[in-house]
Amino acid sequence: MDFDLFVIGAGSGGVRAARMAAAKGVKVAVVEDAPLGGTCVNLGCIPKKLYSYASSFPAHFSSSEGYGWSHVESSLDWELLKKNRAIEIKRLNGVYANLLKNSGVVLIEGRGSLVDKNTVKVGDKTYTVKNILIATGGWPSVPDISGKELVITSNEIFDLPVFPKRLLVVGGGYIASEFASIFNGLGAKVIQLYRSEKILRGFDEDLRDFLSQEMIKHGVDIRVNSDVAKIEKTANGLLVTLKDGQTEEVDQVLYATGRVPNTKGLNLDAVGVKTNKKGQIEVDKNYTTSVESIYALGDVVGHLELTPVALGEAMTVVDYLFGDKKRQMSYDNIPTAIFTTPNAATVGLTEEQAREQYGEVLIFKSEFKALKHTLTGKTERTLMKMIVDKASDKVVGIHMVGDDAGEIIQGFAVALKAGATKAIFDNTIGIHPTAAEEFVTMRTPVEG
Repeated sequence: MDFDLFVIGAGSGGVRAARMAAAKGVKVAVVEDAPLGGTCVNLGCIPKKLYSYASSFPAHFSSSEGYGWSHVESSLDWELLKKNRAIEIKRLNGVYANLLKNSGVVLIEGRGSLVDKNTVKVGDKTYTVKNILIATGGWPSVPDISGKELVITSNEIFDLPVFPKRLLVVGGGYIASEFASIFNGLGAKVIQLYRSEKILRGFDEDLRDFLSQEMIKHGVDIRVNSDVAKIEKTANGLLVTLKDGQTEEVDQVLYATGRVPNTKGLNLDAVGVKTNKKGQIEVDKNYTTSVESIYALGDVVGHLELTPVALGEAMTVVDYLFGDKKRQMSYDNIPTAIFTTPNAATVGLTEEQAREQYGEVLIFKSEFKALKHTLTGKTERTLMKMIVDKASDKVVGIHMVGDDAGEIIQGFAVALKAGATKAIFDNTIGIHPTAAEEFVTMRTPVEG
């Protein structure tokens, strides 16, 4: 056969699997028809975080006055931001190309499709392969509304020809909330619509409430229980009619209402690869699909749509195929961050999940103005919450809203993964003065 492993998709998971497999001495190929690095590098985590950094500077400028700095006049050069982001992304594309090349992986340009369980077609060429790994990721989805052709998704938001001074964001998940914060910080007037009663479904209720309040403080116009009826083009932008009859005129409408598996053209049905009702490829614990010799991982299977999760799944697949088969992927205590303003981050269970799983729990909670803002005059506040199983004293959930929440929660995620108890947290000396020390100085539960 031409290859021992043929990977369809050169995103984070696909590239990691290809490199690790090649390091074990097997013949590996990767096929990709888009810039290397997948959604994360090109249209997701990396450019989004860069724009998040960009959006934070006006707040830094205004905060500096409380520390004795003169008023700073500033303006955004949208073209320069786009140019510098593109340069960095192109550099990362090159890094991925070199990683594959230096690992001995054969990179094939094009769109791969399945012919049978051991054959992949790319263009007019076919390749015989022992194992196939599908790592094609996800793609933004937009519901069928009148004027659908006028909206943009997260794929287009980074490179808009003109900066949208009036932006309507439709959606209540972390992608919608992040872009609402980012463009608000960059200077746009932002309205965020969500059809349900509260943004960030699936996150801890206190975090959802608190972050919503903070985003509103920063200027995002969050409107819940609201949805779009139709969108029309006007001489001055887009006229959006809401289902309650209200109208808003904006420059752009960003839909961030969900993503679907990117399986178009893969020929899954013809080969017998089963998918669920959401279109996600069904796999077992070793990421084997319904067809022996065909595997899948990452957003296309939809376990947890996070880059580090895809990397972990890739390592598991490679170990199963070419290693000692001992590695297993755990989805417990996976930390995640929301790069809104302010940031939020979480690891472990929500309070609702913890009560359901453990019954009696202790809740420790702290809300305060960070030291930084004692001189800025700003009203931004920080929330920290810890959930403890009362019977075992084990810490089962940590949630935070505030500056650098992702950086702080990453460290505490190690503690939760190790099974740390509240007593261990209590016996840990804090670093003073930091926000993070609050997690090791909480002594009195607010509930339990």
